[in-house]
Amino acid sequence: MAAMSTRSCPCGLPEPYDKCCGRYHAGAAAAPTAEALMRSRYCAFVKQDAAYLLRTWHPRTRPASLDFDAGMRWTGLEILGTGDGSAFHSVGTVTFRASFRGGSLHERSRFERVDGAWVYVDGDFLE
Repeated sequence: MAAMSTRSCPCGLPEPYDKCCGRYHAGAAAAPTAEALMRSRYCAFVKQDAAYLLRTWHPRTRPASLDFDAGMRWTGLEILGTGDGSAFHSVGTVTFRASFRGGSLHERSRFERVDGAWVYVDGDFLE
């Protein structure tokens, strides 16, 4: 894990993982915006951190468990747009493209605050 701290975070921001999404994954801080939560959730998919993904999923839409495709290799995240989702909002959206070896996923995700913390609600796949 120490080697990870010297590279940019998988979410695409220049900070090292432990100072970026790693602090959210470890529970040392909560994502302050819907976009920060989106980035941290992408990073959790890269790292196959099911506990974090489930913890940051809205209770009404959260699955009972997650299964990861062992062959999936995420290769990048591009934030295409945001709607609300700041410290001053209770809902927000993030439109993104997550690339993986062999393709990409384009989605507009919805986020809400639950007990003050941002959580993922659901999303619409886009063309």
